[in-house]
Amino acid sequence: MLLLLAVSLLWAFSPGLIKHFLGDLPSPAVATIRLGLTFLVFAPFLRPKLVARSTAAWLAAIGAFQFGVMYLLYLQAFRFLQGHEVFLFTILTPLYVVLLDSALNNHLRPRHGLAALFSVIGAAVVVPRAVGTADVMIGFLLVQGANLCFAAGQVAYQRTRPALAHLPDHALFAWLALGGFAATAVVAGPLVRWSSFAPTGEQWLVLAFLGVVASGAGFFLWNLALPKVNPGTLAALNNAKIPLGVALSLLVFREPADLTRLGASLVLLAAAVWVAESAEPNSTAAGRA
Repeated sequence: MLLLLAVSLLWAFSPGLIKHFLGDLPSPAVATIRLGLTFLVFAPFLRPKLVARSTAAWLAAIGAFQFGVMYLLYLQAFRFLQGHEVFLFTILTPLYVVLLDSALNNHLRPRHGLAALFSVIGAAVVVPRAVGTADVMIGFLLVQGANLCFAAGQVAYQRTRPALAHLPDHALFAWLALGGFAATAVVAGPLVRWSSFAPTGEQWLVLAFLGVVASGAGFFLWNLALPKVNPGTLAALNNAKIPLGVALSLLVFREPADLTRLGASLVLLAAAVWVAESAEPNSTAAGRA
């Protein structure tokens, strides 16, 4: 759980960096380069002989949705929304995690649903309310598509990992990264005019941070922690990046923040985790039972 919180803090930087430094670059190209750098980090760990072809294809498919399609939709949403609006519309991810897991189990655990609801309310308390762009509905639908892909990938990997306990995490993640990169490259290929794609030095630094650190280290550590928490806790912590991002802006960058809303958001997030953890005190794997 602490690992998920640490990654959430890392991801709190991303929306601001994307909106302020990469807004003029084509989103499919940004997604491709970002996940391409992620794959380069893990490519040395790709061991085709260790993984059956069907398993490798399944892992790549998970990565294609959890990272590739998710990023294509998520980054495109910045064309229609402000950074805080994207933040606002990501808060529904916990509901998707719980609903997908419940559908696969044919059973909705009330405590997991309650934890997801607390997490959504807690995030909604602290994010800005002003949503005024003309294309807000397009942006909203793009973000929800990204949320759904990310949630589906998490649930799928969470259920797949226990069956591959004999393989190291970095070897499995290499296939996920390959799938994510391949999905973005296929889409970006015909859409991006690569001959005129010329990021500034500053933009390359941001892309490197997002690809190697936020996506590379962040997604690897996030997926590393997935099998160790139940669906309710996972759902709740999908929104941890929002109040943590506000706290980070306040403490590090001295930006203004409503302390009452921030406090209420953190309390609701903690309550969501407590509810989820009390549901299955002896359970560690989200996909079991």
